[in-house]
Amino acid sequence: MNIPFNRSSLQGRELEYIQQTIANGQIAGDQAFSKKCQSLLENALGAQRALVTTSCTHALEMAALLLDLQPGDEVIVPDFAFVSTANAFVLRGARPVFCDIRPDTLNLDETRLEALITPRTRAVVPLHYAGVGCEMDEINAIAARHGLAVVEDNAHGLFGKYKGRWLGTLGSLAAQSFHETKNITCGEGGALLLNDDLFVNRAEIIREKGTDRARFFRGQVDKYSWVDLGSSYVMSDVLAAFLYGQLEMWPIIQAGRQQLWQRYDAELRDWARANEVRTPHIPAHCDQAWHMYYLLLPTPRQRQALIDHLNARGILAVFHYLPLHLSEYGRRFASGAPDCPVSTAMSDRLLRLPFYNSMLPSDQTRVIEALHEFSNA
Repeated sequence: MNIPFNRSSLQGRELEYIQQTIANGQIAGDQAFSKKCQSLLENALGAQRALVTTSCTHALEMAALLLDLQPGDEVIVPDFAFVSTANAFVLRGARPVFCDIRPDTLNLDETRLEALITPRTRAVVPLHYAGVGCEMDEINAIAARHGLAVVEDNAHGLFGKYKGRWLGTLGSLAAQSFHETKNITCGEGGALLLNDDLFVNRAEIIREKGTDRARFFRGQVDKYSWVDLGSSYVMSDVLAAFLYGQLEMWPIIQAGRQQLWQRYDAELRDWARANEVRTPHIPAHCDQAWHMYYLLLPTPRQRQALIDHLNARGILAVFHYLPLHLSEYGRRFASGAPDCPVSTAMSDRLLRLPFYNSMLPSDQTRVIEALHEFSNA
């Protein structure tokens, strides 16, 4: 039997909750399970407000709308990131400015950040790669000096911490992902965390197609109408029911993933050292989210050789992002911009190992044994 890179699985009462929401005739958005998900996130993280959305991409798009970005504004994003990290702001006419990454954590390099700021810069979007926190104290200090908003792309980092504080609560806004590849999933989904009261009321309006529908259902107005820009960012309660079944199991899910991650790390450490392969670096002040386990091979050729080696044994391991400044669309924004050599080098060498909630110890053993059979020599 082949071992996939990722496999979705039931973790709790997901199917029971879906049956409940259908039986109650509440399958549209902002029904009982949407509210349960939001309350759980707010209580667990201490976020001022959480709004579940149709995707992490849409949560980022909401952030761009909340910041009133205009054509010509600039937003600094890590070069090693998913396209949504930039695209959500490009949709508002903003220009993404690509920042290189740190060679240790693969997060946005805060030492390069200030040099990229211009009078047009409006925001910085740190991505907590692999669920390991960016250096948020420095990033927030730089942003405060220049009057910039900080939007955390926390797609990888739910329930991770930086210096004892939850990832997703360190910027004014944060986007979460519940895509099928994430620790906690509903197939497709996301959330916007609001850590500044300034944004809460308008976020509800933007999420409800630009209407004050949420205020109407709270009895604050006697009818609702179109009052602002917006779109349809509300998650179906069917998906929210599935998501709640996973969210309420989050400590168990995280503990299981921690066990998988730590086994990989312990049993591959000597092999990696002998083959000049780098394993993930976790700073002492970060509590990671146990999102992925990756390897950095010495060269792109050796990475491909390892992919082929694993594939021949029925094991799917995959690379990750193409640097944004080298992508077909990203090149139009990269002209005259500083190079991102670290992002380019890491992208060429990074390999992600199979890692999912239902992974059996026997399957992980197969992966580890296959790696031990491989040599760069």
